[in-house]
Amino acid sequence: QVHLAESGGDSVQAGGSLRLSCVASGDIFEVYGMRWYRQAPGKQREFVAQITLRGVEEFAEPVKGRFAISRDDAKNTMYLQMNSLKPEDTAVYYCNVPGLGLWGQGAQVTVSS
Repeated sequence: QVHLAESGGDSVQAGGSLRLSCVASGDIFEVYGMRWYRQAPGKQREFVAQITLRGVEEFAEPVKGRFAISRDDAKNTMYLQMNSLKPEDTAVYYCNVPGLGLWGQGAQVTVSS
């Protein structure tokens, strides 16, 4: 069974940057599109970004122009580069393979003002 593992979560000040990674235990990156979601305390999980097999990217409005998504199929790894972070970006970030219904365990990102 394939597993996803996020890493790179941390606590940063507003305006800072972080890069999250999502590593899959199996060779699924060449077959499926990938997504990032986040869930802030007391709120529902929300879509952040996705990258398709062909590399087409899509971002939620709150992160457009600040976040970037990429994938390295050879390393079975997806990335989320987060720049100009704001306190409202504070959340647990999850990677997701919608085609398989797979979720990682989440990475905590905390942005202080």
